[in-house]
Amino acid sequence: MLSASEPIPRRKLSDEVFDRLKRMIMSGEVKPGQTLPSERDLMDRFGVGRPAIREAMQALANMGLISISHGERARVCQLTARSITQQVDLTAQIMLATSPQSLDHLKGARAFFERGMVREAALRADRTDVDRLKDTIDRQRGALGDADRFIAEDMRFHTEIATISGNPIFEAVSEALLGWLRSYHTELLIWSGKETLTLAEHAAILQAIETRDPEAAERAMAQHLDRSAALYVHPA
Repeated sequence: MLSASEPIPRRKLSDEVFDRLKRMIMSGEVKPGQTLPSERDLMDRFGVGRPAIREAMQALANMGLISISHGERARVCQLTARSITQQVDLTAQIMLATSPQSLDHLKGARAFFERGMVREAALRADRTDVDRLKDTIDRQRGALGDADRFIAEDMRFHTEIATISGNPIFEAVSEALLGWLRSYHTELLIWSGKETLTLAEHAAILQAIETRDPEAAERAMAQHLDRSAALYVHPA
């Protein structure tokens, strides 16, 4: 706990500039798609030098709030659930590559999430949703022998189940979880020889969704994920 007599630390100028620029964005003074004032205008407005402006801008860009292109003014980004989850892709991949325990945690989180999503899909799916899932399974079957295409359709099948919820955050989370697992999933397909079993499990999940049976859908998904999770191995 800080003592009342301790001096208050001085903030860097770039931190104050960062806060002011962030307020400009959050208040709607500068809207998504619009450009921020020029560096010179910001220097005059805030009474600081160019380094403080550039450091603050870079921090905003690292957070995905603005995009910076050489020779152009910084532009405010349109944030979406997908763009937000993509901001942690690299750090998530590093975490998984360096921590076997994190991979186990991710598998558990994915199983919990997908069991809930498939129940929701069984309650909400209409004919269009079912047909789209059938088409995805057909494309996945046509990709037998091509690991990259097969896994892409595998991921699409699971993400489309999340999409049925109508909640873009669920869709983005599904894409993120599957994307972080992709390197391990692709490797196991090469040696596991379980592609046909995966197709059969997907068909069972789809049948439960089509018959609007959330309990059967959850059971089918749990069996599928339990079987596939056992194949994930952390690289030596």
